[in-house]
Amino acid sequence: MKDITDHYTQGSLLDAIKNGLASLGKSPETVTLEDLGAVDEFHIGGREATGEFLDQLELREDDHVLDMGCGIGGAARFAAGQYRSTVTGLDLTAQYVETGQVLCTWVGLADRITLQQGSGTDMPFEDHAFDKAYMMHVGMNIADKVSLAKELHRVLKPGGRLGIYDVMRVGEGDLTFPLPWSSVPDTNALSPPEEYKAALAGAGFNLLAERNRRVFAMAFFTQLRAAMANAGGPPPLGLHLLMGETTPEKIKNVVGHISENCLAPVELIAEKPL
Repeated sequence: MKDITDHYTQGSLLDAIKNGLASLGKSPETVTLEDLGAVDEFHIGGREATGEFLDQLELREDDHVLDMGCGIGGAARFAAGQYRSTVTGLDLTAQYVETGQVLCTWVGLADRITLQQGSGTDMPFEDHAFDKAYMMHVGMNIADKVSLAKELHRVLKPGGRLGIYDVMRVGEGDLTFPLPWSSVPDTNALSPPEEYKAALAGAGFNLLAERNRRVFAMAFFTQLRAAMANAGGPPPLGLHLLMGETTPEKIKNVVGHISENCLAPVELIAEKPL
């Protein structure tokens, strides 16, 4: 697990975000949820992908929602702000959790969001603790999909929905590293959709929907490249703050594999029966 947290830990992340905001004329006192979207949505498609994905879970104001693998809490803040849900986030990386909680305070959502450190295969929560749960670009670092699915099933209430939006193996081919979620093969746990679905079924979930987002991903990366070219480089606030100096290599490699139809972001929506 230390190899995984080391991969994601990047210097003084909170200071980097503060500096990025300052370049945009913003401060912790004036920043909005929308301002943070460029840096706190660490998955393909950014805020647009988050909205389309979470809409399928039918989140409500009285829901207690689990954000499994919350990162710095971008999706949790979106869920709390957009749907007025209460959100608990869990992530392995201490720096992400600490930074994310501060960001929640900046945008006035700390009363409805709690981020904490922990593992998805051994969650520190009671049975039936959550009404809904989701994970976004998380399973690529969790090899034991069976234990993950069992834990998600355990902590969800009967009738609760689960959403998974991960990069998955959809074709053959050797991988080129670094990738956004792994710098070396040892910390890469990419799996095909079939492995996820088997783990979900084995844990007791019913699959409601499946969607391959490859075309959406290619359009997203085309827009990203155009924006960077027009700006002459990365923006003051962006995912390069999370990915570090090897950001261009990571993006190039994952785009190449998606173009080859070796990898694709895939959504799975499941339900725990009543």
